[in-house]
Formats: sequence, structure tokens, C-alpha cells
Amino acid sequence: MDSSPPIKLDLNTIRRLQLKQLDMLKYFKSFCDEHGLLFYFCGGCCIGTLRNKGFIPWDDDIDVFMPRDDYEKLPKLWKKYSKDPRFLCLKTDDEIFTGNIFTTIVDTSSTCVKTNQVNIDVPHGLVMDVFPLDGCPKGFKRKMQKIWAMVYGLFLSEVVPQNHGAVMRLGGKVLLGVFHSRKLRTKIWRFAEKKMSQYKIDDCDCITELCAGPKYMGLEYPKEIFESACLKEFEGMMMPIPAGYDNYLKMAFGDYMKLPPKNCRVPHHDLAYLDLDTPCRVYDGKNNKTVYSTKTD
Repeated sequence: MDSSPPIKLDLNTIRRLQLKQLDMLKYFKSFCDEHGLLFYFCGGCCIGTLRNKGFIPWDDDIDVFMPRDDYEKLPKLWKKYSKDPRFLCLKTDDEIFTGNIFTTIVDTSSTCVKTNQVNIDVPHGLVMDVFPLDGCPKGFKRKMQKIWAMVYGLFLSEVVPQNHGAVMRLGGKVLLGVFHSRKLRTKIWRFAEKKMSQYKIDDCDCITELCAGPKYMGLEYPKEIFESACLKEFEGMMMPIPAGYDNYLKMAFGDYMKLPPKNCRVPHHDLAYLDLDTPCRVYDGKNNKTVYSTKTD
């Protein structure tokens, strides 16, 4: 695929995309309910639930939080119990490299290629992002946790950070240059992930999100915010948001009920290609062949 500029989505196309994503959301919720996994909307979907009772008109994806313990269970349970091959649960491991530092649920009945994944061999379907929540220690341990989280993000994504200052950009470039083999990088990010996520939520006063970039990594939420979920209307369904949603959203976004400036009411992901009616290519690594997902009604 070439390196042409990102495609621009009009509101009608975004709405079609949103409505198709609801299939993935319904399946994900039923799977989590069946297996006792806790999740809640975060970011734009959480705001949209309260402000629009559905998607924000220009939002182009679904994001959810899961406590670390449930987050770690999800891929294992999905691999064992998911009954619909249309939906995949992907996390970089020994079998696949996704370029994401978090887990994704992928609807393979459409093709959607993000610009940062054009050259990565993954199923390019519609994606729902699943972010872990971790216990947040205090003092020196907290400083080290953030350092390990940045190491994790650098070596798993293998991308030099561009929007977080010259020091981080230079440091990332040097580290990736020194540790250039995929095998060694994998060992580093696995170790960093273990170190950053070692603090149990039950043993901490606060919760943090370590896989959404330096800005949100610095936030320390009172853990009461995420102790449970409450159900709110979203596109005609009842969906979970954090019980302490008001505190969470104010800490993360400020006055979340106020509309942003018009120039900010745009999708936040750059897409290289979108075809909502054509299944994406799926590579079967186990059998070393390319297969295609089957469209479902």
C-alpha cells in the first residue's frame, strides 16, 4: 500500500462506521458478561454516553478500560471460548506484532487501515481499543513505574515518540538503534511490562493508565472511581461507564460536557484506507497461509 495522505471521512461515512462498530461492541459486552470481566467506556465513548447517549458525531472508534487482572485474562479467554471468527482479540506476543501497546478487538468483516499500520501484517479490520488500568504506587516507585511504562511503549511499538519533546525523541532513537533486534526488544518490553504492572490495585490508593501516552500516564485517579461500573444509555443499549465517571472525566478532560472548538470536531485517527463492505485479509500464521474472513449478516 502506498504512502498517500490520510483519507478524509465525512460525517455520513463516520456514522456508517459507528453503526457497524456496534456489532463488535455487542459481542464484546456479551463475552465479558459471560466470563465475568469488568470493563467500562473511557474517553470519547464515555463522554458520548453522557452528552449524546451514543457516539460523539465525529468519533471514529470505541475505547474501553479494563482492570489489569481482567485485561490479562481477556486474550486467553477469547482464544479458548470466542465462538465467532469474525471478531479477533489481538495483543502483540510471540505469534503476532500489532504495533499497538494495548489489546485490540478487531471486526474482520470490514477493511480499515490506519496510516501507522500500513506496513504491519495484521488483520486490518475495524478496531476497538482495550486499555489496562493499573495500581498506582507512591514516591520513587511511581517514578520508576512511569519510566518502565515508557520503555514498554518504545520497545513494543518500535516507534520513536514524535510529540513529547526533543529529549524523548532523541532518547528513543538512540535506544532503538542500540537494541535493534526484534528478539531483544521483545525481552525488554516483556520485562518492562512486568515491572510497570506489578502494583496491584487493591494495594494502592490510586489507579493509573499506562498505555495511553505520557499525558494520561501522569494522571492518578482515586481508585473508588473504577471500583464498579454503572449502566448508561448508548445507541439504544445500556453500556457500562465508571461509577465515578464525573471525577474521571473532569480529571482527564476538564469540562467534558462543553463542545470543543469546531476545528477539533474531527476524527483523531488517520486512515490510509477504508472499505466497510469488504472483509480484511487475515493471515493464518499457524498454517502459514493467507485466509479471508467470512462476511456475516
